[in-house]
Amino acid sequence: MVRCLTLACIASFALTAYAAEGPRTAPPEPAGMIQLFNGKDLTGWDGDPRLWSVKDGAIRGETTAENPAQGNTFLISKDAVTKDFQLRLSFRCAATNNSGIQYRSKHITEGKLRNAWVVRGYQHEIRNEVVLPSVSGFIYDEGGKRGRICLVGEKAVWEEGGKRVTGTLIDQEGFKKLFKLDDWNDVVIIAKGNHIQHYLNGALILDFTDSPALALRDGILALQLHAGNPMWAEYKNIRIKSIE
Repeated sequence: MVRCLTLACIASFALTAYAAEGPRTAPPEPAGMIQLFNGKDLTGWDGDPRLWSVKDGAIRGETTAENPAQGNTFLISKDAVTKDFQLRLSFRCAATNNSGIQYRSKHITEGKLRNAWVVRGYQHEIRNEVVLPSVSGFIYDEGGKRGRICLVGEKAVWEEGGKRVTGTLIDQEGFKKLFKLDDWNDVVIIAKGNHIQHYLNGALILDFTDSPALALRDGILALQLHAGNPMWAEYKNIRIKSIE
């Protein structure tokens, strides 16, 4: 009887701890989100016209052997400000290369650049793969020195000595079940102060608290086409709302 009561106490404690961590599903979509893409053309966006277009109601970025990207290049939103915000969109992409969603980033216009649409900052990785850690959702330091800042499945904090992982949100089997290969996937990014959360198809896959000294606090929103192998990526239903 004592053992059973002890197990019950442990189970109760685990549930309490889990609840204290916060919900692991995306919050309901708030009212008043602003649509950034009209579904018809690239009004409000700026990028290489050779590579970006609208197809079947989605923004499509595509490179080919005959029409490659000259370095990583981006389609930049002219209107979005990513300070404290919630962003929602859907994406799908080819398996031959990777793309990304830039936020709290900067458009680089000075120096020796390979194209006119160079962006640096936080990137939500976009891939059509299911084997961790090279999957959609991790935070990459585009143009910076920290590389893969926080991986899918990690609850982590960046401290003076680097990243410290404090918990696990999803494992390999869970991600394989969650991600839709060769199909549309839904993304939610929520950033407030130096706290960032990434959701995929409704599930929390990354929870990161950056160092106050290193955290990017605001900047632009952009979509990436990666240099290298021919590829395509599509985005739709792009909407954002500032968090007060």
